[in-house]
Amino acid sequence: MPLISEEPQIPESAQGPRVTPAAGRTTPTPRPVPGPRSAATPRPGRPGPGPARPASPAQRAHPAPAAPAPAPARPKPTENPSAPQIQLIPAPVAGALDAAEEAVDLLLESGRAPGDILVLTTGEQHPWAAHELSFGEAAYWAQHDAGDDVFFADVSAAGRAGSRPVVVVAVNGDADPTVARTLPVARDRAGALLIVCGDPQTINSALGAGV
Repeated sequence: MPLISEEPQIPESAQGPRVTPAAGRTTPTPRPVPGPRSAATPRPGRPGPGPARPASPAQRAHPAPAAPAPAPARPKPTENPSAPQIQLIPAPVAGALDAAEEAVDLLLESGRAPGDILVLTTGEQHPWAAHELSFGEAAYWAQHDAGDDVFFADVSAAGRAGSRPVVVVAVNGDADPTVARTLPVARDRAGALLIVCGDPQTINSALGAGV
């Protein structure tokens, strides 16, 4: 009569701990990044490496040869290192100005100084600009020259506005030629970051045309 071999049963205690998959977590939607930072900061709650362990007597008697120092990494070449970062915020024409104001709020919350920000509009002027111009252009541009607050200007005045680290463009006018002329000027005025709020198709067409 043939013998039937039985596979040895591994006791449950020898099978190692069971890994229970973690419950699903929903990833929060990231907020738009206001712009490049000058230096990376360590994440809170992440301590640095602990102290080195003391060498054993054998290691002290026969120390390991020192490893050769690694060669310094070569920086990767960039096409235009001085060009600002460009960020697109989709918004309808009627909501482009509101989107630009929200972008300014995020920039200020991130630590940007108010004087770092210039806001340009392609259509109707921002209410602040219209109000300040009612007192005369001299007083209006004096605030620009002071450079201590966010400055709002119509795109037609962009040539007079000076450069600032961040330029926010509200595409609140639907004239494509105006947008195509605005974005190159805004890019030239932006030192680090250009934020464009408006219709993505219109903006991408203008960006592809030469920005």
